[in-house]
Amino acid sequence: MSGPSTYVPKSALGRWFESRLPIGGLIHSSFVVYPTPKNLNYFWAFGGILSLMLVAQIITGVVLAMHYTPEATMAFSSVENIMRNVNYGWLLRYLHANGASMFFFAVYVHIFRGMFYGSYKAPREVLWILGVIIFLLMMATAFMGYVLPWGQMSFWGATVITNLFSALPGIGEPIVTWLWGGYSVDNPTLNRFFALHYLLPFMIVGVVILHVWALHVTGQNNPAGVEVKSVERDTVPFTPYATIKDAFAMVVFLILYSWFVFYVPNYLGDADNYIVANPLVTPAHIVPEWYFLPFYAILRSIPSKLGGVIAMFGSIAILAFLPWLDTSKIRSGRFRPLFQIFFFGFVIAAMGLGYLGSKPPEGAYVIAGRLLSVYYFAYFLVILPLLGLFETPRTLPATIADDVLAKGGSAILAGAAQAPSTKG
Repeated sequence: MSGPSTYVPKSALGRWFESRLPIGGLIHSSFVVYPTPKNLNYFWAFGGILSLMLVAQIITGVVLAMHYTPEATMAFSSVENIMRNVNYGWLLRYLHANGASMFFFAVYVHIFRGMFYGSYKAPREVLWILGVIIFLLMMATAFMGYVLPWGQMSFWGATVITNLFSALPGIGEPIVTWLWGGYSVDNPTLNRFFALHYLLPFMIVGVVILHVWALHVTGQNNPAGVEVKSVERDTVPFTPYATIKDAFAMVVFLILYSWFVFYVPNYLGDADNYIVANPLVTPAHIVPEWYFLPFYAILRSIPSKLGGVIAMFGSIAILAFLPWLDTSKIRSGRFRPLFQIFFFGFVIAAMGLGYLGSKPPEGAYVIAGRLLSVYYFAYFLVILPLLGLFETPRTLPATIADDVLAKGGSAILAGAAQAPSTKG
């Protein structure tokens, strides 16, 4: 989609280097002249926001690791030492802890945007599956990171979640023993989780590179869900048009991020995690971080332990099959009136599950969790396949340029027409 680069360095040294390792041409074709659909809205900026947050998490995480001690009797104290004695250690820790929440908030918006606008449909199936893999790696990384402070919720959260694997017939107990490094959550568990928490972000970087590569092969989706017909009429160069929009969105997002870090740094955490881990005292209510709560609610909604584990992992894995479960030929939800009703019902159900996951598993909370869990799976397995067969969509614009004009974008279109050609 980006095509061969026409980038030529101005200096002799630059031309010499480019002829041997064309990094400049790769950057130029991918992030400067890359043809971007003219009708993208701010929901498309969350890809850049996620890249920013990934870099922020890796940098703060590496610096924190320089001061952290992954040993059961010292981990909690080392975190307190970072907070109190390391120069700006409090800032690094709050940036990292709240950065995880901001990362997941952005990825959920990114996923919902992709689901609404059909970014998983052909020819972008591999692009979508790579995104699901990134999501799974993020969840594993975040879970292992939450264990590292070795507070009460860290310890008991690790105990409860790792114990879930014991429900798997035959292989469950060996998996749990390997994760623990013994027969209970202890120092070997902490060491394993620290090593994996440090490693997985770099694996995420590798999959992100594949994700961006796949994006540049197939090209970006857009709110109209129609493919580029003419590079000159339907697209603009990535720089400056998309870069300015992305930069503005990043600044707004960073303001929200900074508000949490400087004003309510512990709002999204759990007070029990400021108590050192004690295997003899169980917290009154064990809950994971907020971004795990919808899946935790699904887990608790199933009476069977094995069934709950299958449902929890299935609720994530089913996303990878979305390109084949949605039978509609229309990509964008903007032109599917019935789809919009069920989709926003799905969003409400997911948020409802998140709320229920934070509540005790009793009474009406369990019943509501089961009802919302049924709708969650029915959306993928029943509603989407049937909608593709019976829904009557609205008329699509013939081109991206027509979509821009339909929104009163004639001035934008005229100005973009004077932009340099993105061919090559």
